[in-house]
Amino acid sequence: MQPQPITLDAVLVIEDDPGVRRRISRLVAAVAEPEARIVDVDCLAAARSCLRERPFALALVDVQLPDGSGIDLIAWMQRHAPATQAVIVSAWAEEETILAGVRAGAVGYLLKERDDAEILMSLKSLRSGGAPIDPMIARRILALWPAATKAPAAALSREIGKDVYLSEREHEILGLVAQGFSNREMAELLSLSRLTIECHTKNIYRKLAVGSRTAAVFEARAMGLLP
Repeated sequence: MQPQPITLDAVLVIEDDPGVRRRISRLVAAVAEPEARIVDVDCLAAARSCLRERPFALALVDVQLPDGSGIDLIAWMQRHAPATQAVIVSAWAEEETILAGVRAGAVGYLLKERDDAEILMSLKSLRSGGAPIDPMIARRILALWPAATKAPAAALSREIGKDVYLSEREHEILGLVAQGFSNREMAELLSLSRLTIECHTKNIYRKLAVGSRTAAVFEARAMGLLP
């Protein structure tokens, strides 16, 4: 899903630890709309039930839950609740988990160990269309590029990349996405409407077969479409 500015009027917190669940809900309340609907649940089954019943702007998802993986829930959301943006909030920082979350469609990845001020800043960035990635997670992702170029899967991605055609404008926008510019900032920089930017980014996602900005940059670099 394409990260867009979010009106934090409905947020679902999915976390099995009661203390952490209360903490995350409290931080969400500090940055959400005054009358925001904030719901917290402790398992995948309850989360799916909530997402089927009512719309949510944002879901904050733990990875390890009693009845399965939060990453599987994010993939499920792409099909059944596509309007809900998902951000992982986890204690896990292993490369395999990070990449699985990004590929499933998460638009951000935060670590529970960070202090309240850091998590609040990340949540605030969502309101302007940001894709919050914990600095440690970002470093792990960047560290994977050299290793990925040697992996068979990455080699296959580069081979597939030969058949992916991006227009000059799409290359330009993809480069700006990689630098962290929001849709609004790209529209101003390129003197285009936000609708035009959104159309280009949707085309990029479709061509790369991804669902988020982070995944688009990852796949584009694996394919050799970005330096």
